[in-house]
Amino acid sequence: MAVLRPEHLEAHLARGLRGLYAIHGDEPLLALEAADAIRARARHAGFSERVVLSAERHFDWSELGASVASLSLFGDKKLIELRLPTGKPGTDGGAAIEAFSEKLAPDVFALVSFPRLDRAGQNSAWFQALESKGVIVNVYPVERARLPEWIASRLARQKQKARPETLQFIADCVEGNLLAAHQEIQKLCLLLPEGELDFEAVREAVMNVARYDALKLSEAMLTGDRARLARMLEGLRGEGEAPPRVLWILAEEIRAICRVQDGLAKGRALVDLCRESRVWGNERQSLVGRAAKNLPRVALLSGLEHAAKVDRVIKGVVKGDAWDELLQLGLRFAS
Repeated sequence: MAVLRPEHLEAHLARGLRGLYAIHGDEPLLALEAADAIRARARHAGFSERVVLSAERHFDWSELGASVASLSLFGDKKLIELRLPTGKPGTDGGAAIEAFSEKLAPDVFALVSFPRLDRAGQNSAWFQALESKGVIVNVYPVERARLPEWIASRLARQKQKARPETLQFIADCVEGNLLAAHQEIQKLCLLLPEGELDFEAVREAVMNVARYDALKLSEAMLTGDRARLARMLEGLRGEGEAPPRVLWILAEEIRAICRVQDGLAKGRALVDLCRESRVWGNERQSLVGRAAKNLPRVALLSGLEHAAKVDRVIKGVVKGDAWDELLQLGLRFAS
């Protein structure tokens, strides 16, 4: 059993090919690249006949077993791709995947792909069967903090490099849209020479194609990245995001900090408090824990009062610009 990140896949494939790979996650560009790399290595190993099965609604799971049992017309080794668009194969599908994983012959190669699963999904018997018999390639979105490094590595592939401020600029322009980031980097290869890239040349060449996830607002707020917070809110406004949802995200983060702060005052463990407050992920737990320890209670309560005012602005009870008020609310804690 092995679990890989995309950046480690090339070295893994160079050492040899396993019989079963599962691409797990929601980042389209990384999933596409991983699948292409695995297919190319499989073809090189002689798996020339390709069968693609997409488990849409009403899929007949007996087809999966039949694909393994049926002989190739020309005696070729077979590459079977199973795609699970929802990541929920159901009882019959789960059993079929388990059986499929157990009886792969040496002349059959399998590539399974599905979106990122929650903890229950990853604990399912069919996922565990894939994990125990093959290699899981996790294709998760590149976190904002790692994005400049990711861009630098992509530039290096085309014999280009950039200074930190240029990498940050590109990251700001493409945040949340990795496929567009890939396209912009390819465009730099076409437009600009090898070597170190000039900032002004990059600024003229790169379009602003960022897409923002409203759930990342609290991250920008609690890391004190005021420029990113303002940029995200402006982007969400342009994308048509609903102000009530943005307000709920910001207000819920403040309430979570209050709950964690209360628990810490009673001597309880941060990890337990975060779980109870539905604060998931090590990075977010760290940010909420730090805020709970450092922010005065009066500041949190004042923030909740401001959130109530923003709610009245959104509903038209009080005059004002809802998006400007949302920015002011976030800036209270982005310091």
